Amino acid sequence: MQDHTIPVEALDSVDRIPAAEAAEIAPAKVRIEEVARRASVSTITVSRALRKPGMVSEKTRARVDEAVRATGFTLNPHASALRSGKSNIVTIFVSSTHSQQYLQAADAFSAIIEEAGYEVVLARTSYSFTREIRLMRTLQQMRPAAAFITGVLEQELNRAMFRRLDIPVVESWAHAGQPIDMLVGVSNTDGARAVARLLAERGYKAPAIVTRVSGRGRIRREAFEAECRALGLPPVESVELAAVESMEDGRAALSELLSRGRKIDAVFCANDLLACGALLEARALGLRVPGDLALVGFGDNDLMRELAPGLTTVAPDPVSIGRRAGEMLAARLAGDVLSEPAVCLPLQLKLRGSC
Repeated sequence: MQDHTIPVEALDSVDRIPAAEAAEIAPAKVRIEEVARRASVSTITVSRALRKPGMVSEKTRARVDEAVRATGFTLNPHASALRSGKSNIVTIFVSSTHSQQYLQAADAFSAIIEEAGYEVVLARTSYSFTREIRLMRTLQQMRPAAAFITGVLEQELNRAMFRRLDIPVVESWAHAGQPIDMLVGVSNTDGARAVARLLAERGYKAPAIVTRVSGRGRIRREAFEAECRALGLPPVESVELAAVESMEDGRAALSELLSRGRKIDAVFCANDLLACGALLEARALGLRVPGDLALVGFGDNDLMRELAPGLTTVAPDPVSIGRRAGEMLAARLAGDVLSEPAVCLPLQLKLRGSC
């Protein structure tokens, strides 16, 4: 089911390198003229040998390569991007570097996109709309070839800025109705509803939720609360956080829930770090899991499996998300037209001892 709560935003033959090409030289201390002098060729021949080696003879390439090694000279891809309007850089917007799933997706994506001849740059948004804006202003200068986002852009201002970049973009981790360009999503709504049904089926009658206040956290909370109402369960107690940075956030959230004095017998933590922290806090308080309190998470990092009694969780497949995003972007960068620019991958509910 769609996550409806996300808002909708040739070469010159003269013996002198053109000024625009000369601007490609990165190190100020090593000029292309020095490479040309050592190789006994013209500057334009150096440029051709480095950027289009098929245009020069093997013997000339060897002399240029030797001169480059001797001087440490390199071409500046960012200056080339300014001249040509594009680069070979693909940017990954990672919502949080604390998330094992996002890093697994980034790794799978990178393997595909690097094989296609591109280089990857990682940018951390920290779930911040302000950081998104700053990063996009930086991207306007870098002129990347494409971008992959572990999430979806919610603010229309940020969406509009991305559209103006006019590059292929893949969003992910939500089933948004109107992606900027392409999407590899999962249904947070379906995942949260499945948790509510599981708790009801297993006899829990006083559920609570801990989540982020915005983005996918909000989607999960709204879907969980709606399904609990439909199942005839009492109003869901909740703790909403501005950000999730460590397991300590989960410990503090569970402590707050319990301090309110209302009976709860199950907690849906809409983030792995929160669930792990909640389990540690429950242990510290002498609560039995699941005897006194059931816990369910969302994400399925390694700790979910290793912390006894094992945490039940909603599990996307981050490797499949990253790989599919990489394949879609590589195809678009090669000039292909995608027949399916938006896909929704399945979620699994992995049952373990905490529920």
